Amino acid sequence: MLRATKALMLGTDVGFVVYFSVTGLGLIPPEWAFADYANPLMADWNWSFLWIDMLASATGLTSLWLLRGNVPRPGGPPLMLVSLVLTMASGLMAIAFWTLRGDFSLAWWIPNLYLLLFPIPAIACLVATRTPEPTT
Repeated sequence: MLRATKALMLGTDVGFVVYFSVTGLGLIPPEWAFADYANPLMADWNWSFLWIDMLASATGLTSLWLLRGNVPRPGGPPLMLVSLVLTMASGLMAIAFWTLRGDFSLAWWIPNLYLLLFPIPAIACLVATRTPEPTT
């Protein structure tokens, strides 16, 4: 499971960096943009995700670097967990926002549902392997 998660994380974490680079350069065609994209308040909302997404990316890419090879370094799994939780939170925040607005564009729901859902199995796996057995 973690092998698939690592591949998804790499694509997602690089995708976060690419998305904000493309957005910052103004390269998103208007027909691909979310509703009210030109509204300054909506632009601010979009940019408010920069910090959580870049932190998810930084912790995710660092965890992947630590977990590479045959002898993974011990900091990798905790950083992976942090990254996955941040990624999931980012997707949840966007879905909650679009739900409150009543905007159900699949073009924006699908990527954000992906961000919300793909981390769940790996989070469960990482937490289960970290939870100590109760003592009696």
